[in-house]
Amino acid sequence: MSGKLFLDDSYLELSQAVVASVVPGGVVLSQSPFYARSGGQPGDSGKLAWAGARAVVAEAIKGDGDTVVLPIEGELPTPGTAIIATIDWPRRYAHMRMHTALHLLCSLLPGAAVTGGQIGAEKSRLDFDIPAAPDATSIEAGLARLIAADHPIHTEWVDESVLDTNPGLVRTLSVKPPRGTGRLRLVRIGPEEAPVDLQPCGGTHVARTGEIGQVRVLKIENKGKQNRRITLVFGE
Repeated sequence: MSGKLFLDDSYLELSQAVVASVVPGGVVLSQSPFYARSGGQPGDSGKLAWAGARAVVAEAIKGDGDTVVLPIEGELPTPGTAIIATIDWPRRYAHMRMHTALHLLCSLLPGAAVTGGQIGAEKSRLDFDIPAAPDATSIEAGLARLIAADHPIHTEWVDESVLDTNPGLVRTLSVKPPRGTGRLRLVRIGPEEAPVDLQPCGGTHVARTGEIGQVRVLKIENKGKQNRRITLVFGE
């Protein structure tokens, strides 16, 4: 899938690659573990190393087509240069834990459409199209229960026509899954026969809910007549 190694292995911290092309201020690699900023999840940061040189990647971003651009400062390596790409693993892992926690949050509000969201290493939030704010204590208890159950998390590729037969898979109003490739990536939490949550998603996730650790509701805000923002942080 266009050299996006994270799609098949979210735990891959580094990889070897070659420079496929050079763009203004950065490079595109033949393959790499870097996630590009999209869907509310920040792009990965990290480092590149080649032939006696090193460079810092502040945040991977989307390029033309299906490419991932790694912005770096200073002299750029030339196409064909062998590269070792390494992501900032603690930051990525925090994003994985938070992203999975937000999927669990969705499962606690069945039928509520998501109007926006943002993932961070320390706190994250989702906005829901609901008339009244849910009870924070109940949300925290529900998250704790799902995390303690240590549900497995799997990704699978299906034909994108599944969205025509089951449009309810999409929870977001503002961002729709990309179409045109013929394939769609689903993230399933829990058993196949009775998933806790099942959504199209191109982001990175942990392998089991127990890895999330303790999370708590920082605040629930009214952001409009039908918009409620729920912000989560990691607990202590």
